[in-house]
Amino acid sequence: MFNKTVLQEGVTLYVRNTKQFKTINLSIKFKSELDVEKNANRAVLANVLQDSNAVYRSQSEFQKALDSLYGTVYYTDVSKRGDVHMLSINTECVNDEYLKEQGVFEEVLNLMRIVLFEPNFQNGSFEEEVVNREKRVVKERIRSVYDDKTRYAQKRMLELMRPDQPASISAYGTESAVDKINAESLTAAYNQMLESDEVDIYVVGDIDEDVLIQKISSLIGLKGRKIVRSNEEAAAPDVKEVRNIREKQEMKQGKLQVGYQTPITFNHPDFTKMQVANGVLGGFAHSKLFMNVREKESMAYYVNSAYASHYGIIYVLAGIDADLEEKAVKLIEEQLEAMRNGDVSDLEINQTVALLSNSIRGSFDSAKGQIEVFDQYKQLDEHFNADNLIQQWETVTKEDIVKMASNIKMELVYLLSGREATE
Repeated sequence: MFNKTVLQEGVTLYVRNTKQFKTINLSIKFKSELDVEKNANRAVLANVLQDSNAVYRSQSEFQKALDSLYGTVYYTDVSKRGDVHMLSINTECVNDEYLKEQGVFEEVLNLMRIVLFEPNFQNGSFEEEVVNREKRVVKERIRSVYDDKTRYAQKRMLELMRPDQPASISAYGTESAVDKINAESLTAAYNQMLESDEVDIYVVGDIDEDVLIQKISSLIGLKGRKIVRSNEEAAAPDVKEVRNIREKQEMKQGKLQVGYQTPITFNHPDFTKMQVANGVLGGFAHSKLFMNVREKESMAYYVNSAYASHYGIIYVLAGIDADLEEKAVKLIEEQLEAMRNGDVSDLEINQTVALLSNSIRGSFDSAKGQIEVFDQYKQLDEHFNADNLIQQWETVTKEDIVKMASNIKMELVYLLSGREATE
């Protein structure tokens, strides 16, 4: 799917040469270990690199330059996967093939060189005023979680289940970590990123790969770096008793989160079987949770499950009336118990595999989707393609799902509810 070229140790280029799109997409991913302080710096850094550089000092100047390149799109973002933090620099431009003017992509590559190597420094570091402005933006983003009660409940569940572990560490750090950032620390974070991060560069489009490699090497040349990544996974706690934790805020609907642990993680040989098992449990509208807890019993406004494979966690999310918590948890656990006892139909399995397959095929409709899916699954197979993954899902049997369900163990029940509901 993607051709791999090691440009330098720790710096790898992945190219997908395809006529599927009239654009060329470029994504440069800087990867580092998760750390609250580092995440905060990199979140602010992503914003600073988004808005200006030494050549285009203001956001409007930079945008004008992008517009002149036939509306080239440019954006940065931060995210996390497992114990890895990612700062991504992304562009999408029209392929020269469809323009009278040639050399647009090369100019975009040169812009990315400027973004990376000619930052908007003043006396050797980022401007304090710019840093403070972007700190406010990142803090507002962190605070926004508190306004979204569903996201907040999920955040609290992960903090309670895996405190101080990658599962509960935000890609944006914390407000207090952002407060500590200054121009000097941000400049240090920028230099460390360029010198030490693992770098994966993705390009998708109709391109001459040999020419691209030469251009990338000359324009976005990065020195080699030694990447040491631990594959150790934090052990799940030994659960002797399920913890029940309740919190109250000014809100109406109760947000129920039931956290389960499983030894089946992303790198486990049974990973794809657990994906299907989660789909049967609560991944889709035909799944047991939706059909029985919401439709049949009318117990929840919404209910579904998700599989956080990198952390060995499955969690069920439900919007309920807070005084129905006990009954809702009992019904949720009954669905899992039914799976452990073999109550899994061919229809449930077939519909789950079909929807998983549609989901991953749908992600291939965009270049960005192709990059993100490959970047995730290449950890399992550098020759990854969607058909191979779908084939693995199609071989999952009822017996496999029963076995997966037996590996799912309840660990925590968390309810965020309104004050009037429980007082």
